[in-house]
Amino acid sequence: MSGGGRRATGAWLPGDPPGRRQFAQLFTDRPLQLDLGGQLGPITLAYESWGQLNSQRSNGVLLLHGFSGDSHAAGPAEAGHPSPGWWDAMVGPGRPVDTQRFFVVCPNALGGCQGSTGPSAAAPDGRPYGSRLPALTIRDLVAAELALADQLGIARWHGVIGGSMGGMRALEWAVTAPQRVANLLLMATAAATGADQIAQHQAQIEAIRLDPLFNGGDYDANATRPLRGLLLARGLATLGYSSREALEQQFGRQQEPAGCFAINTYLRQEGEALARRFDANSYIALSQAMNHHDIGRDRGGMAAALERITARTSVVSIRSDRLFPPEQQRQISRGLRSLIAHHNLDSIDGHDGFLTEVEQLEPIVRELLA
Repeated sequence: MSGGGRRATGAWLPGDPPGRRQFAQLFTDRPLQLDLGGQLGPITLAYESWGQLNSQRSNGVLLLHGFSGDSHAAGPAEAGHPSPGWWDAMVGPGRPVDTQRFFVVCPNALGGCQGSTGPSAAAPDGRPYGSRLPALTIRDLVAAELALADQLGIARWHGVIGGSMGGMRALEWAVTAPQRVANLLLMATAAATGADQIAQHQAQIEAIRLDPLFNGGDYDANATRPLRGLLLARGLATLGYSSREALEQQFGRQQEPAGCFAINTYLRQEGEALARRFDANSYIALSQAMNHHDIGRDRGGMAAALERITARTSVVSIRSDRLFPPEQQRQISRGLRSLIAHHNLDSIDGHDGFLTEVEQLEPIVRELLA
């Protein structure tokens, strides 16, 4: 299905405005052997870049987005990009991730839906992968990003930065290829997904699967969209991204003229905004990838995996984060030999604080990348 007409997905599709995306074709000769079995290839990774790679190829900074993010880390909303960059205040000339000094790369994760190979992308037979996309893990997402770095000619990143799911990928980068990461920033993330997060993800997955229009994941064939399930999943997720303090302060028991509670309207609006730019199958694929995240699996445990990391590392916690509570970041910090700082952000913004607390994050990022 090309860009226009009736659509079963909010994904970016060929024929849509490309915006600032570039497209890397990877694993064209030999497919990627997947972590849980099976293979996938060829693979497309959409990415955006800012700045120039220096002659030593030593000034690369890799930005890794959270669960519902994409390659558009910086820049305005425009054709092909319905929202401003998710870290726009942090990336640009003279900003903490200074594009006059660094060559900054932000890929859309494998399994995503904004130009990279994922469920809404065309399989080799020309039809969307849909339910046929093999199960992915965070290690698979990083394997694709390693191949992108190879294609770009970047043997070692000056910095790898990620929050939430992006933090999982950043951590996996530093464990899988320690020699390729000089400086590492981990925000609001975990070394292994815990039971609480797995349960929350599973509830969201089931909300989508129970939508009558989901059709086992092959809704694209009928140009139907499992919108109700996606809205419910996003509503459940939003409660985890926010904090109790923030929701009470912003909404409390406020009611609108029609009698609806303001918080319910907000949750619906958040779901509708996501549906305009996201795919239900990608929601499931990336949620499951996060559920499998455990850097210690098949590596002798978490402590042994963390000891592999050689990058100078800063870890960021958010006081009010109830999705990835600060104890999970402290667990990472305790296991690092190369920790330079553990920062605790005083914020009521909950998990989303790694996106919103620009003033607190600015000196942290500048110090790490100096």
